[in-house]
This record gives sequence, structure tokens and C-alpha cells, in this order.
Amino acid sequence: MSQNPYRQDFPVFRNGKYRYMDSAATAQRPDSVIAAEKEFYESMNANPLRGLYELSVMATQAYEEARRAVSGLIGAEPSEIIFTRNATESLNLVAYSYGLTFLHEGDEILTTVMEHHSNMLPWRMVAERTGAVVKYLKPLKDGTIEDSELEEKLTGKTKLVAIGHVSNVLGCENPVRRIADMAHDTGAVVVVDAAQSVPHLKTDVKELGADFLAFSGHKLMGPFGIGVLYGRRDLLEKMPPFLRGGEMIESVTLEGQTWAELPHKFEAGTVNAAGAYGLKAAIEYLNRVGYDNIRRIEDELTGMLMDVLTEYPYVHIQGSEDPSKHNGIVSFTIDGVHPHDISSILDGSGINVRAGHHCAEPLMKHLGVQSTARASLYLYNDEEDVRALSEAIPGIRRVMGL
Repeated sequence: MSQNPYRQDFPVFRNGKYRYMDSAATAQRPDSVIAAEKEFYESMNANPLRGLYELSVMATQAYEEARRAVSGLIGAEPSEIIFTRNATESLNLVAYSYGLTFLHEGDEILTTVMEHHSNMLPWRMVAERTGAVVKYLKPLKDGTIEDSELEEKLTGKTKLVAIGHVSNVLGCENPVRRIADMAHDTGAVVVVDAAQSVPHLKTDVKELGADFLAFSGHKLMGPFGIGVLYGRRDLLEKMPPFLRGGEMIESVTLEGQTWAELPHKFEAGTVNAAGAYGLKAAIEYLNRVGYDNIRRIEDELTGMLMDVLTEYPYVHIQGSEDPSKHNGIVSFTIDGVHPHDISSILDGSGINVRAGHHCAEPLMKHLGVQSTARASLYLYNDEEDVRALSEAIPGIRRVMGL
């Protein structure tokens, strides 16, 4: 019987079938989130912002309540919160609306080789279309970005810095505030990919020094299809819309149009109000558990997992040797076994880990590996999960004839 008091809140675990350790890809949902989305469709299903009748007013109120919940979570103003489909769309919004508008030939975009592709490819697109140049910070093997690397590559030509708060492969937390201070001194804006941090770390956009910050609802126990972009109001005000159509306009004539006020200028079309309402429920659940409890659970289990994995001489963990610097993410390889085989064999025992390059191929090359297996933990994992994974490791080698 699991000793984790939160596990019972998640219906997927009630049949005892799964040892789920892939929360860096997507988190499981508690009952309250599933119930919230169901409640929206059952009792307030109407198009928000468009109707003056009761159902539509209720839908609008639910949608804006969700926006206020998000703003409270990350220390922003509601008008600075834009709902998108996911972090990928949020980052692309910044690239298309800010990057293509305000970056020019010869400007420099600074990012790192350990970014998720979603925080790398949009900036390449901007560079290709504007003539800007992308430069890459190269971390040490544990993910540390040295001061000398920053001082060399962050220059007066740097106009935008795109940085992941927490690596989805190494689990390391990047020094976003220090990087932001240096970037702002050169006049650059700072875009933070917080997809892996907001579910695990208390995040305040002002304390981070973020000008833009993106994350996905599904990684913090919310529904699929709802994401968030925070943008500094003064920057959002001068950016053109990303998409054009209904709801993002104040008025339209045959000769022109005026845009709606923030944040609606960036939310064209029918919005995912049910997803936003489910995200609000996820934030409420997250706040009830508390980030301190999440950190305690993840640090204890990560330390235990790293201890047992390093007992096997043929297992190699990527990143820091300090469990507290992994934020619940442990990427590893096994000598002679492809990560896809690791994941497939573990699945036979109901143990769910991810395998591949984790949408971070340049980082894999930097680390000298083609891919890894990744166990990522969250507030609902327990010692039994770690023990099951550890005890299954020798069997993987036996299945492969090693």
C-alpha cells in the first residue's frame, strides 16, 4: 500500500497497474481537475465573451477566473496572461509577434544547446527571416552554464535571450535571474520556457526577471490543450496579433480594424474555456499540496532512485551527482541496451518511463549520447515506484542477453 497521501486523488492509479514516471512529458490528473472540466460542459457550456445570456456570462466568468488563478500563481497581472494551446504555441507567439517585428539583420539571439526544440526552432525561424544570428551557450555536462560562457556570448548585439528554466533532460535549474540581469543590461528581452519548472518550483515572473514566460497546463495536472504565455504588458501592447479573426478585434470595417484590449488581442477565435477552468482546478490542487511538499517528495525519491541506479556499474546517469539539482528528472543509459528497449521492457512490468532524445537532440550530441531513458517524478510517486524500477534493471540486461 502506498504511503503517499496524494496518490489516492488520481484515478489512473486506483487499479494498481501503473508505475508512472513520465511526468516531464505530461502529468496525471487528479479527480478535481477531471470534475472541473466535466462541470464546465455540464453547467456552463457556452461560447465565452460572445453572449449576454446567463450561460455565456457564466462561461466568461469561469474563463476569467482561470486567468486570475494563473496570474496569482506566477505573480503577474491578469491582463498579462494569454491562453494558448501549450508552451510550444506560446513560444511561437513570441517568435512571430515580437521576434519578426523587432529583430533585424545583425541582431543576436542567445539560447542554449540544452533547450527543448520548442525553445530553439522558433528562434531559428526568426533568424532565417530577419537576418539575425542565433548563438548558443554550451553548458558543462551537469548543465551548469559558466559565467565565462555568458560573458563571452552575451554582447551588445544580443536582443533576445531564450532560456529554459529547468532542463527536461538533466533537470538542472538555470540561473535565469542572473542571465536576465545581464541581458537587460544590454537591452535584450528574456523569454523563459517554464514548462518544466512551474509544476515543481514556486515561480514569480518578476523575481525571475522574465519578459515573457511560457508553460503548458498538462504538465501541472491540468487538461491537454491549454497553455499560458505571460508577457510584460508594455511589450504586449506594441506587438501585433499572432492570429487574426473573431474576438481579438475591437471593430472591423472594410477599410481597417482596431485590435481588442489585452489579453484578448492574442486570443483569436473560440477559446478553450473548459480547459482553462480545468487548469484553475489544477492550480488550486497544486496550492493545496504546496510547493514545499512537492520538493520534499521529489528530492527524497530522486535521491533514492539515483542511489539505487548507481549501484549498477552499467547504468550511467546524465547530469549532476546532486539529487536536489535534478528537480525530479533522472535521465540514464544502460550499457549495451538502447533506451527504447529499456522503456519497452519496463512497460512489461507496468513501469512507465520515456525513451528517446526528448526533443533535445543538440543536447544529446553535446552529452555524447544518442538518446536516454528518462524517469521523471512528481508529487504522486512513492518509494514503491522507485523500488520497482530499481529491481527491474537487472532483468533488462537479461532480456537483452547481456
